[in-house]
Amino acid sequence: MSAEAEPTGNGGTQPAADGGPAAALSYEQARDQLTEVVRRLEGGGLTLEQSLDLWERGERLAATCEQWLEGARARLAAAMASRAPDSADPGAPF
Repeated sequence: MSAEAEPTGNGGTQPAADGGPAAALSYEQARDQLTEVVRRLEGGGLTLEQSLDLWERGERLAATCEQWLEGARARLAAAMASRAPDSADPGAPF
C-alpha cells in the first residue's frame, strides 16, 4: 500500500486516504511514529517477521512524511512566487 499525495484546496498536499493506516496521519504523527519504529528496530530483540513488519511500516511512515514536506515546499514556493518582485529585497529568502 502506498500513501500517495492528493492536492488540497490550499495548494498543499496531504496523504491520500487509500485505506492505509499512515494515510490519515498528520506530519507530526507520522514523524513521531517513525521515530518509535526506528527506536524499536534499533533496540533489537525482535523476530525477523516483526522486524520486517516494522521496516515496512517505517517505509510507509517515511513516505507520508516526505509527502507532507513536499506539499509544504510547494506551498512556500507558490507563496514566494506570488509576491511582487519589487515589494521586498530580492536577496531576502522570504
